[in-house]
Formats: sequence, C-alpha cells, structure tokens
Amino acid sequence: MHYGPLVNRTVVITGAARGLGAALALELARRGARLALLGHEKDALEAVARSLPAPASALVHEVDITDDAGLRRAAQRVRDRLGPASVVVANAGIAEGGPFATSDPDRWRRVIDVNLTGSAMTARTFLPDLRETAGYYLQIGSLASFGAAPMMSAYCASKSGVEAFVHSLRAEEAHRGVAVGIAYINWTDTDMIRDADRYPVLRELRNHMPPPARRVYPVDQTAATLARAVEHRRTAVYVPGWLRLAQVTRAALPPVVLRVSRRRLPSLEARIALDATGLLGAGGRADEAAAGTDAGREGDR
Repeated sequence: MHYGPLVNRTVVITGAARGLGAALALELARRGARLALLGHEKDALEAVARSLPAPASALVHEVDITDDAGLRRAAQRVRDRLGPASVVVANAGIAEGGPFATSDPDRWRRVIDVNLTGSAMTARTFLPDLRETAGYYLQIGSLASFGAAPMMSAYCASKSGVEAFVHSLRAEEAHRGVAVGIAYINWTDTDMIRDADRYPVLRELRNHMPPPARRVYPVDQTAATLARAVEHRRTAVYVPGWLRLAQVTRAALPPVVLRVSRRRLPSLEARIALDATGLLGAGGRADEAAAGTDAGREGDR
C-alpha cells in the first residue's frame, strides 16, 4: 500500500500475541503501518510478526504493561527502531469470572492492574511520542464499560475505569493535537471468550442476555472495524454498531441486570457450583506464568 493515513506510521499494539491484538496487527499492516507488537510470550509475538503480509515487518518486544521500567525500555526501543509512535492501541487485558465474595484477592487485583493501571501506564509512557506526532491513542473497552454484569466484577470495574480514564485523557490532550478514542466491543471470538464458555455459570449468563447481546462476533470483523477507526481517529467506536444504542440507554441497564440476576442466579446456584474460573484464556495463563519473572525482559527482533 502506497497511500493512506497509516502508511509508514509507527503503530504500537499491546496484547498483540493473539486474539484481537494479532488480528488488528494484520489489518494495520495491510494499511502500510510500521508495527511494534508488545506483550507476553515472545514466541507468539514472533509468530504474529511472521504472519504479516510482505513487505510488512514488525518489531517484537516482550513486556509486562504493569512494569514502568519495562514499558520505558519498550518505548525507547520503538523510537530507536521505528521512530516515534503515531498510534498506540491499548489492547492488553485479562479476565476472571466468579463471585466477588469468594474471589482470590490477588487475582482480582491483577485484573485491575493489567486492564486499568496497565493501560494508563501505556498511555503515560507513549504520550511524549503522541504529542510529537499529533497522534492517536485507542483504548480497547467493552460492553462491560457501561453494562456491568454479575460474576465479572474485576473485569467490569476495570473496563468502567478505562472509560473514565479515556474521557479525562482526551480532555487533557486535545489542545496538544493528541486524539483519544475508546472502542466498545461486545463478545468477540477470542480464546478468552471460548474459555469463558467452558464454565457453566459464564455460559449461562451470556445465554440469558438478549439475542443481539449474546452473539459472538468474528475477530477479523472486529479488527477491520477498529482499523478503520484508527485511520479516522474516532472518539468512540462500537462493535457491533448497535452498541451505540445501548450507550444511550445505559442508565437503564443496572436495574435490568439486577432484575435478571435476582431471578436467574438462585436457580444457577442450585444446579452448579459458582466457583472462580481463574484467569481466562491463553493470555490469562501467560500472565500468570509471567508472575515472578523479569517483567521487563526484551525481545530481540
């Protein structure tokens, strides 16, 4: 591709080893971007880099986004190899299901640390680059950002938190030319969602949502929508588009969720054990495996 707003622009994607991050990397590579792929699992990041269409290539850097020093090293390496970032996509995230009362405090806190604190640290680290390039920061949010559900307290709290963070950051950086957006995403076909469906309580809760809200959308479709949003520096993007209507009625969602939960949870508790799931998907397992290791270690690509 020889023209377009992303040609030869440096784009940083966190959580790029699989799922939505990997699919978005492919979409942005097709649009001519220079990519920096950040996250756990160097081997998986390398595989994503190899999958990009010629002549695209990517810088791979293994880092824990909750590690300040590690992120600073990542940002410097990106600047040295690719130039200052024009786009940063804060995609890295983890989730756990189960009742709050019996949740593991450390694991609950880790979901908040990765999804909220890690996203904010990513923004802080790359803001000098985005100011220099009048760039764009895209935060991956969720329907959970405004439609909190039972059995997902840490995830919902973290996604609500990043929504508020984005609104604050956008107001602070607008006069410097930095655009800040948030993507509200419904169920997307990633290993995190497939893993969640293995647990009866999460599967049952999703199946009791209204038909449009329970549908799982292809990851490639979601990535293509996000790539267009990046090109146009959207303030908000909804995947699928009908989520915009749910945003308008968000004040009505908590009473509806409460009413459904009062009716459904007792029958679920009578039939199945409402136990914690642990961190979901391969990304969650990778995050747990990385605990206690050098979170700031670097890749060599």
